[in-house]
Amino acid sequence: MSVVPVAIVGANGYSGEELCALLARHPSIRIAGVSSRTHAGKPVGDVLPRLAGLPTFAGVNFVDSNVDVLLATGAQYFFLALPHGLAAEFALPLVSADRRVIDLSADFRLRDAEVYREFYGEEHPAPEALSEAVYGIPELHREQIAGARLVASAGCYPTSILLPLVPLLRAGLIDAGDIAVASASGVSGAGRKADVTLLYAECNESLRAYGIPKHRHLSEIEQELGAAAGRPVVITFVPHLAPMTRGIHTTTFTRLAPGATPEQVRAALDAAYADEPFVRVREALPDTKNVNGTNFVDIAVRFDARAGRLLLLSAEDNLVKGAAGQAVQNFNLMAGFDETTALL
Repeated sequence: MSVVPVAIVGANGYSGEELCALLARHPSIRIAGVSSRTHAGKPVGDVLPRLAGLPTFAGVNFVDSNVDVLLATGAQYFFLALPHGLAAEFALPLVSADRRVIDLSADFRLRDAEVYREFYGEEHPAPEALSEAVYGIPELHREQIAGARLVASAGCYPTSILLPLVPLLRAGLIDAGDIAVASASGVSGAGRKADVTLLYAECNESLRAYGIPKHRHLSEIEQELGAAAGRPVVITFVPHLAPMTRGIHTTTFTRLAPGATPEQVRAALDAAYADEPFVRVREALPDTKNVNGTNFVDIAVRFDARAGRLLLLSAEDNLVKGAAGQAVQNFNLMAGFDETTALL
């Protein structure tokens, strides 16, 4: 089997570090480059001790986050673990140089530059690329991802919300006009940065909502839900910061479509994910401790007959299936490897 040279751009954040750790287990890649403007020239293992001693990163130093430097590494695939707005500066020239890009940021998840401006408060840095980028949830867009030059890996909250809902909207089993979501995420979802609101003393033994009523991830969530329903979908979404390092738990409240039954809902989810290696439709209620450190999403269904509401519950690791693991899953599809490589 051929060995593929890959590079990670912006590897010193939480998602970038997780990505490096997963790629260290990949038998068919070579780390051609790891970049950081802050740590250029330093051994990767010195900056990210988790990677010290791993053969994949032996002798690998950070290089400067510069497109020409990155192209000189010889990498054919590039993972962009960068903040939104910055990833586009790298994605366009890399794709133009006939490289393939997996972007973990939000820069290319939306198809409409006006929606980006509405939710992110700024003009899109590369609107001409939005029509080419493929939204990166393999369970929903596998064939398109495999042939793409630019894949926009989905966000952590959207993944936990879309996987339970999309099959049901496609089947017409739920009321697309009555959907509300409450999610709780570990603090690592905010990224590795200095922020008083993310200090241990501020987050420990505390639970708080934030980003309401218009969290940025709503834009991609509603885009994909609308595509599944065949019409615009508007939902209520309330994210919470939970006193844990990693993991996302999501509860979705909706109603059955006329004539639909809870049994049909469960059957539709079972059918949609029967052959999916990373989606587990279970009877037990999801628990973040059972998915943390893995690329699994656990989903369960309950029906509240008294209130007439359908409850969809899911759990995932925000740094794996919600970020780095999903990126590797997308890469495997693009490069023609088994989808589960380095993830099971």
